[in-house]
Amino acid sequence: MKIFSDFRIELPHGASGEVDVTCPECSAQRKKKHARCLGVNVEEGVWLCQHCGWSGTLKAGARRSEIEHWRKPVYIRPEAKLLAEDLDVAMVQFFASRSIPAPVLRRNKISLQTVYMPQVEDRVRAICFPYYRGEEHVNAKYRDREKNFRMEAGAERILYGLNDIEPARCVIVEGEIDKLSVEVAGITSCVSVPDGAPAVNAKNYDSKFTFLDSAADVIEGVKEWILAVDNDPPGTRLEEELVRRLGVERCKRVTWPEGCKDANDVLTKHGASALKDCIDKAEEFPLAGVLYANQIRKEIQMLYEQGETRGVSTGWPNFDRLYTVQAGEVDVITGTPGSGKSNWVDALLVNLAKNHHWIVPIFSPENAPARKHYSRLMEKFVREPFRPGPTRRMSPERRDEAIDWVDFYFPMIVPEEGQDWTLDYILQTAERLLRRHGISGLVIDPWNEIEHTRPAHLNESEYVGKCLKKIRQFARRTGVHIWLVAHPAKLYRTKDGAYPMPTLYDISGSANWYNKPDNGIVLFRDKKNKDAPVEVHVQKIRLRETGEIDSMNFRYSKVLGDYEEMVLQPPLDKWSPPQ
Repeated sequence: MKIFSDFRIELPHGASGEVDVTCPECSAQRKKKHARCLGVNVEEGVWLCQHCGWSGTLKAGARRSEIEHWRKPVYIRPEAKLLAEDLDVAMVQFFASRSIPAPVLRRNKISLQTVYMPQVEDRVRAICFPYYRGEEHVNAKYRDREKNFRMEAGAERILYGLNDIEPARCVIVEGEIDKLSVEVAGITSCVSVPDGAPAVNAKNYDSKFTFLDSAADVIEGVKEWILAVDNDPPGTRLEEELVRRLGVERCKRVTWPEGCKDANDVLTKHGASALKDCIDKAEEFPLAGVLYANQIRKEIQMLYEQGETRGVSTGWPNFDRLYTVQAGEVDVITGTPGSGKSNWVDALLVNLAKNHHWIVPIFSPENAPARKHYSRLMEKFVREPFRPGPTRRMSPERRDEAIDWVDFYFPMIVPEEGQDWTLDYILQTAERLLRRHGISGLVIDPWNEIEHTRPAHLNESEYVGKCLKKIRQFARRTGVHIWLVAHPAKLYRTKDGAYPMPTLYDISGSANWYNKPDNGIVLFRDKKNKDAPVEVHVQKIRLRETGEIDSMNFRYSKVLGDYEEMVLQPPLDKWSPPQ
């Protein structure tokens, strides 16, 4: 077995137990090069850097994997911090200045500890807020006098105050001090999110909501959630995401008095009864079907200040001019037989997962069995073939990493034996995945594999329009982007045996395939020419900030099933809808 020096870890002579030393991975690049941020347990042969997160064991070695953080997490349980019999006087005075008395501190096991704080690269005295699940000490957050925060590295993120949740009603706030403030107002059924609100311009904030999955059963059992987050743009972003995941029908919103940002502001400025009154008067979210401008005042103000924003990048920079991916929109994908519709969508999904961390469940019975579909997604991620062939095959190590990666990003919707493959079943499953994982998209591929029971009083066009309306309402309500892959009606070959390029109007069933979706994309490939590019035609764009109608050629890799922009190709003729 290796020793610590094999990993460039220098221990003091005769060291035993737990010691703090400099980290060979990050200390040399930092201002305070001698900061002792690497915690080492000599007897157990393990280490963890509180600054950069580098960790490992003498037996297994350093943990270095480009996708290690997408594996099923293995959490580190922190050492329980012992409470002194008497609370620290300075700490009690600090909380008293925030109108929080000592009995509340004792009940919540608040203490003062000496810990390493990465922001100052040194060990400091800090308030410790312990996180419990039952009797298990799961995590802890530390706050120093300069208002720097950190949590235990590698520990599980759970709600602060998880044990206090009552199923009838629970208040959710944005910080530990706000949770204590609500308790002062006489309401103990209150929790705080562990990491605060996401930044307004954050592109990926899914990691901030893993606490919902960590207590899914408890959270699902709460009948009413009172959202009492901060009155600022990040708080608005947090509120929107919590409503999306918890369900608008279970949520109410607290409005703080003028000049107050959060629960502790109300407590210190107006008192406990005023804070309780704010919570008790929480209002339901807007009535379905009715909207007033004041209900979306903040959104209108943000539109004024920031303007319309484009969707997220497809991962193909030049194609982004034509098409980007907007939350809550519905896109239809069609094309000639064998043009690679499903494969192109898969390539797009891999790009979205890599670049924006989008989790997208897939309903794709045409691509069954799932093991083959997953292997094709893995090839696009690793960029090495899954199967043996003339080129280098992905290694067993990369294979296992890729399995973890696709497992994280692409849950498959596979109805159980005897379950009809209905649209309602797919959307209900997607809703459960939204609550569990905070999904960003959904693929239904293809439309004709869904079980359709058309009522006798509806013709096919009316039925398709009704289904597309249901899909669009789901997308708007949840913010989930939906891709529908639909086959065109029977295409007749031309005299030379080639298929004509279809349009959205050629999809079997209805002109609603053009009228109802937000965006429409058609793939075409001349199968008579094996070297012909795949033509991707954007035939409909509803919002100008999403893209524009045009087309682009892609080169298809048969080895990886992947697509590459052919930017040197002359642009194809633009397509316009018939008048």
